[in-house]
Amino acid sequence: MSARRVVITGLGVFCGAAKSAAEFGEVLSSGRSGIGSLDLFDVSPFPARIGSQVKRYDPLDHFSRRESRRLSRSDQFGVIAAGEALRDSGVLGLYSPYDMGVSIGGGAAGMFQGEAWLKAALEGREERPSLLRGILPDQTTTDIARIYRLGGYQGTITTACSSSATAIGWGADLIACGRQKVVVAGGVDTLSLLTFAGFNSLKVVDPEPCAPFSLGRQGISLGEGAAFMVLEDEADALARGARIYGAVLGYALAGEAHHMTAPEPTGAMAARVMRRALELAAVDPLLVGWVNAHGTGTPLNDVVESNAMKLVFGQRAPQVPLVSTKSVTGHCLGAAGAIEAVATVISLNKGLIPQTLNFRGFDPECDLEYCHAGSKISDCRIAMSNSFAFGGNITSLVLSL
Repeated sequence: MSARRVVITGLGVFCGAAKSAAEFGEVLSSGRSGIGSLDLFDVSPFPARIGSQVKRYDPLDHFSRRESRRLSRSDQFGVIAAGEALRDSGVLGLYSPYDMGVSIGGGAAGMFQGEAWLKAALEGREERPSLLRGILPDQTTTDIARIYRLGGYQGTITTACSSSATAIGWGADLIACGRQKVVVAGGVDTLSLLTFAGFNSLKVVDPEPCAPFSLGRQGISLGEGAAFMVLEDEADALARGARIYGAVLGYALAGEAHHMTAPEPTGAMAARVMRRALELAAVDPLLVGWVNAHGTGTPLNDVVESNAMKLVFGQRAPQVPLVSTKSVTGHCLGAAGAIEAVATVISLNKGLIPQTLNFRGFDPECDLEYCHAGSKISDCRIAMSNSFAFGGNITSLVLSL
């Protein structure tokens, strides 16, 4: 990155585990999980019937009736979380709209509403064509820019489950190189029948709440939500007296070019991207206090990520906690990287390392420190957040206080 230091001045979260950044902090501290029953659609045909759904949600609590009919569930969650981050930062009205951009990672976009339209069509009923409006992957980006009057860069990244981590890295690049003064960066993804059925068909969904790095784990628990952070040049943020939560010190990404769904088995590619992120951030691995793992809870991914940790940290690897907050939020797919990056920043500010929930027993192939016994008090100032996605799309962020 350039000499400009990119700092985080606003946070926003809206997911199955928490509906604000403050609530998310309480959830991470207490070790509560948002994984439970689902009622968004019929899950009875599937072997795994749980996930982390945003419950007790009424769009009219956040939008006018007309706006709520225009926006997909995904658009709504994105607008809510981005709005929280922007209001938290205090940047709205301070900068020219043309100096403020949006960088989003996503996945299924408005699939949930698209399914409602298709069901009606198959049953011979007429349904609003506007339900298909949110199918476009960039629609949430457009809506956030329109509603908050952000006239700068607008970009949407879709690299599976690393999408929003990459969007944060790209947003930091836009600040670091001076193209934008403010970027609201993050991601959103919501549950849909297609997504739920797809992952069940791959047999990677655990019928019980996901148990990353534990013996007998069977896979992921799906989730939904959105998370954003507001990024600024440190000099600008200091000049206006902004609260600074931390910094994006660097990031790296790569494509493994190995397999559609399986990670490169030795962990060498994952280790390579983690090392590169640290190099670009100019951070010695000795300074990394803990790592927010991709930690899906699938048998193969957890072993590969553990192997990558050993390649990066060597003999120190057992002393560097590798924590999966997916046991709290579920796997939010395109939003996962952003939710986990925000979880990392919140945890650094709280001086804690979160717990990996749902321990079922020791797996000899996962022999590092995963914080299964509870969260830990920590004075570390630097942490990494990994997002290792389908298709070999891998991203690591280096975040600090």
